[in-house]
Amino acid sequence: MGPIQWYPGHMAKTRRVMESDLALVDLICELIDARIPRSSRNPDLAALAGDKPRLLTLGRADQADPAATARWSALFQESGLQTSVVSAKTGQGIAQLLPDMRTALKDKITRNAEKGQAGRVLRVMIVGIPNVGKSSLINRLVGKKQAKVEDRPGVTRGRQWFSLGDGLELLDTPGMLWPRFDDPETGLRLAFTGAIRDDILDIEELSLKLLETLAVHAPKALCERYKLDGIGDGDALALFERIARKRGLLIGGGGIDTERCAKMLLDEFRGGKMGRITLEGP
Repeated sequence: MGPIQWYPGHMAKTRRVMESDLALVDLICELIDARIPRSSRNPDLAALAGDKPRLLTLGRADQADPAATARWSALFQESGLQTSVVSAKTGQGIAQLLPDMRTALKDKITRNAEKGQAGRVLRVMIVGIPNVGKSSLINRLVGKKQAKVEDRPGVTRGRQWFSLGDGLELLDTPGMLWPRFDDPETGLRLAFTGAIRDDILDIEELSLKLLETLAVHAPKALCERYKLDGIGDGDALALFERIARKRGLLIGGGGIDTERCAKMLLDEFRGGKMGRITLEGP
């Protein structure tokens, strides 16, 4: 599988919109995927953010290995980044997120008080790559289904503000990838989690790469999910065929329905049905 590159024209426009929106906010809440904490961080964001305070938020914590998430969180904190761990699906960490935002804004709050603007509304922007769960997190924080939630990358559009209470307002932004991935593994991991649209990928080849990765990072979870008596010798195609036969994903003549099996593997990984799996160690 060749290097994955995806930077359509609307991503360049998204970057311009984000730069103008950054002028409106006091805090950047950077949402990343706890299953791929390194790959889901946008390396352009540091330059875009300048000296604005940032809160790094590991989302989808319910789908990631909790021990790995704790190690990642500690690593980020040690490097000077204030960090939160949340799951929009289960509600984990949501109650702590507003206090964490105010902690990240403490210098700004102090400066406002010194200027006689103690009650001034503070504005927060949630940023992240496509399909990282921003709209679901906003729905949790706002408490109503105000944000449009889509499971396709890159469809949340327009500037929307949401009141969080406690003197905070939230700005939603579209997901933004970066122009090129220097490390091909980064592109693959983003594709595994759905940050890159499937319709520009060879999903059968992608599912084989996913199996190769899971055989290393989560062999026990694979065996349990697909009732296998072992991973085998590392041949992803042989593993793919065993799983397809276990699931009865066959075509006439007893062959494998490769497209259905590929979609099933990607959907089950993305939906957390294989268990709590982290694909990158700190």
